[in-house]
Amino acid sequence: MASDTPPRIAAAILAGGLARRMGGANKAGLRIGNERIIDRQLRILRQVAEPVFIVAGVAEPFQELQVRVVPDIVAGAGPLGGIYTALTASPCDRTLIVACDLPYLSAPLLERLAAPSNADLTIPRSERGYEPLCATWSAACGGPIWRRIQSGTLKTALVMEELRVEEIGPEVLASCDPHGLLFVNNNTPHDYERARRLGLMES
Repeated sequence: MASDTPPRIAAAILAGGLARRMGGANKAGLRIGNERIIDRQLRILRQVAEPVFIVAGVAEPFQELQVRVVPDIVAGAGPLGGIYTALTASPCDRTLIVACDLPYLSAPLLERLAAPSNADLTIPRSERGYEPLCATWSAACGGPIWRRIQSGTLKTALVMEELRVEEIGPEVLASCDPHGLLFVNNNTPHDYERARRLGLMES
């Protein structure tokens, strides 16, 4: 008998970067509006996924959150290594993976990313291109990603060539993000000041 319960999906926040352009600051702990980025991400991810965990090289900054922190499996492999670690640690077949420096993720977008799909990768395509650090990856992606890491080919776009991809295009993204804030990030102090000026974070 078929079940009406949607398939389980996990979520992972990638916080393993060195943040050199931010002077080594913990980007996830930056405050925009009345909430830290990490607190908001955990809150809205928990609306669509269970469990939610963090991938980070150092667990200490996140101890107060009482959330599982997973160390990077492969050092020096950049975002692709973080994605691989998240998939390896996830107890679910599909894992919604987001970067820790996206303060304006919206619940409608995350609901869309968490929707059932037969694709290996469900990924937004914004005006600036694909957004692999705000996408849903299946366990089937682990093998191709690991082969790329072993060969030193760390560009995410090349991994996508081996996967069944479901694209979420600009029109759908606009319906999830009327103010165009979804992929505003905090790679530099200038980015952070810009994000703060954009206003309070949307619920």
